[in-house]
Amino acid sequence: TFKILIKIHLHSLYSDIISTVEFNSTGELLATGDKGGRVVVFQREQESKNQPHRRGEYNVYSTFQSHEPEFDYLKSLEIEEKINKIRWLPQQNAAYFLLSTNDKTVKLWKISERDKRPEGYNLKDEDGRIRDPTTITALRVPVLRPMDLMVEATPRRVFSNGHTYHINSISINSDYETYMSTDDLRINLWNLEITNRSFNIVDIKPTNMEELTEVITAAEFHPHQCNTFVYSSSKGSIRLCDMRAAALCDSHSKFFEEPEDPSNRSFFSEIISSISDVKFSHSGRYLMTRDYLTIKVWDLNMENKPLETYQVHDYLRSKLCSLYENDCIFDKFECVWNGSDSVIMTGSYNNFFRMFDRNTKRDVTLEASRENSKPRAVLKPRKVCVGGKRRKDEISVDSLDFSKKILHTAWHPNENIIAVAATNNLYIFQDKVN
Repeated sequence: TFKILIKIHLHSLYSDIISTVEFNSTGELLATGDKGGRVVVFQREQESKNQPHRRGEYNVYSTFQSHEPEFDYLKSLEIEEKINKIRWLPQQNAAYFLLSTNDKTVKLWKISERDKRPEGYNLKDEDGRIRDPTTITALRVPVLRPMDLMVEATPRRVFSNGHTYHINSISINSDYETYMSTDDLRINLWNLEITNRSFNIVDIKPTNMEELTEVITAAEFHPHQCNTFVYSSSKGSIRLCDMRAAALCDSHSKFFEEPEDPSNRSFFSEIISSISDVKFSHSGRYLMTRDYLTIKVWDLNMENKPLETYQVHDYLRSKLCSLYENDCIFDKFECVWNGSDSVIMTGSYNNFFRMFDRNTKRDVTLEASRENSKPRAVLKPRKVCVGGKRRKDEISVDSLDFSKKILHTAWHPNENIIAVAATNNLYIFQDKVN
């Protein structure tokens, strides 16, 4: 029994690890998905009358099991329940809609509130049991009675059987009618109303799999042009495609890649150049890409080199060998823009996350940890020292904890509020208000 107990405990810890974080288009809701297939939605409290200057905090609004573990009998493969991505649809009515995906199946969820319940059925009694028709002597008019507020999450559509390989990203089109799902070798376009068919718009699978040299790592639609999307590859390149040009977008309209400096070439060059995330700016003018050591900002009108390059944790260059041995070199860090596209943010190790101001070129390293994150406390910038003498407020490269990593972050669309997922803890930080 002792062994089984330990195993269950480890599993529950593993299933709590947050695997995606996403604000909705107004920032009033924040959704997280975890490795156990659950989605937790947080809602921002309204302003209180006695403290009008302070906007409310985020509290749990709804929790539901989005995906269950499955088994593919044809391939004898277990399909994990882990939520890979969540994307909100723009709000059209009182209900909220979101897409969530694991490795194989995308689901559309409706989250709605109910504060009234119908009473006075004719054919059923109040417990829902069917009444004997012979005992019904009078016709009753059902009425709606008030009840405690209940938040319901119901699956409205299930988009399955579209992918042979693992889904790594989903993106909703600006027409709000279609979305795309991306795996290692293919990108599919779906209509939100149609679950039994999708259109394959990119297919990079070679006829002979031994000739495979790169895989697709992420893809995203342009925020305003419904015909344009980008996808990134494990070789460090980004392709911009136009769906008006051809039904199958295997030939790109723009190709962004920075030629490698031969003097920096090493055994790890190809691994660390793989792009783990790609994001359009809100304006649609720029692209941001994250590889293992850097964040790059590209201008859509300049393909040959990035506009800006920011070093996220350059001090790890000397540690690539040990990072390869403990598999950390394959970690997929995400990156996000702030609402005005002036600041970008991404995660690092030791529960550090980095912010870069594109205008002032200033950057800061902050830490998300329980010890120094008491409510209303101001975060102190952290510094990592490389070799030589270490100042008392610095942390040395050798004492960084690589098991604590911030892969998933999100930025409120209009305000300086950020959500940072540190393993199984979610931190929400707000700009210091004077």
